[in-house]
Amino acid sequence: MAGLLAAVGVVAIAIAQARTPRARRTTAATVELRETSLGKILANSAGLTLFEFTKDKKKHDSCASISGCPEVWPALEVSGMPTAGAGLKQSLLGTIKLTGGGEQVTYAGRALYLYSAQHNPGETSYVGVKEFGGTWYALNAKGRPVKPSRHSGGGSGGSGGGGGW
Repeated sequence: MAGLLAAVGVVAIAIAQARTPRARRTTAATVELRETSLGKILANSAGLTLFEFTKDKKKHDSCASISGCPEVWPALEVSGMPTAGAGLKQSLLGTIKLTGGGEQVTYAGRALYLYSAQHNPGETSYVGVKEFGGTWYALNAKGRPVKPSRHSGGGSGGSGGGGGW
């Protein structure tokens, strides 16, 4: 059974690698606030939900050092300074240096990620997923985690406001 689970994990990573272009770096990145089933959360300019990883420390990407994680949860990378869309504070946006030399966008000190299997704007079904030793949450305009409600069974409920380091 353990062998089957390991094989399934390897297949999932291989699919994510095949679907996801390695280069997520853009010359300019705008972080926006998007209305979803979980309330208003951070999204990229294409409307795709941005995530934080609970295993991260402030201004640090832990996913980069976990085998398979960057392929499934790629960093939101940028060249230059990201910009804040309406309803967000520019002062909360920043970047951190990645091991490979790129710059990852942060909001309120939290490294931002995309989910490789996400294809439609406003998707929230991945919010609250436990993977790679941590949990993946969306963020609100204050930079706090947004969690699915216990009754929603995924990303279609209310938002939680708690959290912090």
